[in-house]
Amino acid sequence: MNTTPFTTGPGKDAVLITRVADGQWHALDDDLVVGRGHAVRRPDGRLFVSIDAWHDAAFDRLAEAMPAQLPPPLYTVVDEADVALTAAWQRAGFAIRRREWEYVVPTDPGVTGLGAVQLPAGVTIVPAGRADESLLRAVDRAIRDEVEATVGWHSMPAEVIPRDEGDTVVDPAKYAVAAATDRYLGLIRVVTAKRPRIGLLAVRAGEQRRGIARALLAHALGTLHHAGFAEAWTEVHESNRAASALFEGAGARPIGSNLELVR
Repeated sequence: MNTTPFTTGPGKDAVLITRVADGQWHALDDDLVVGRGHAVRRPDGRLFVSIDAWHDAAFDRLAEAMPAQLPPPLYTVVDEADVALTAAWQRAGFAIRRREWEYVVPTDPGVTGLGAVQLPAGVTIVPAGRADESLLRAVDRAIRDEVEATVGWHSMPAEVIPRDEGDTVVDPAKYAVAAATDRYLGLIRVVTAKRPRIGLLAVRAGEQRRGIARALLAHALGTLHHAGFAEAWTEVHESNRAASALFEGAGARPIGSNLELVR
């Protein structure tokens, strides 16, 4: 446990920052908890921090103490509409890295219009959990190289970055794929831990404009619909107009935007 004092102002009691557990901090003012900080390492290896504080002094002290005890880089995500919180993180040395639009997507084929989607000739969909892991990792690497050579990997969903070994497939069981006879052409990842979330939808450059992405989306949404989920969520980088058009064409509606900041 690590406790450090911080004076909030002349004549005021000191704010003490205490590391109460691995990845958890409390800001104490006269033994009253006036702020909490958390640090969580996501599956892609990045360390994300969050702070919930009663006042600016507690936030600033937590935002000073936590990075001193954590390895950089550090990331956080805020609702773009929360101007005050964004400013607080910037005051702590964090800079805006990316903006993503958040969408809610219906799953009912009668609403999405995807119920009658036809697969391109020679293409089949392999459901999540049944993909060949070596072929999955091969298409992942191929798509990553293609994206990096054009618009840059920073345009992909925020959590999809190469780990130390250069691999971005965290859990192969979460991916459905579009398959040809000898290789995979595209993939979609859906996570349903709390609510269904489409974390990645991508197709190899030479196979685009064939309807593969639309077919993958139709498969994923249809699977969720049969599982009893009425909606799914996804985020799209602000520069990815093709992805926005695909989701909006399926009835998705934007509900806000998020900023990812990094220090």
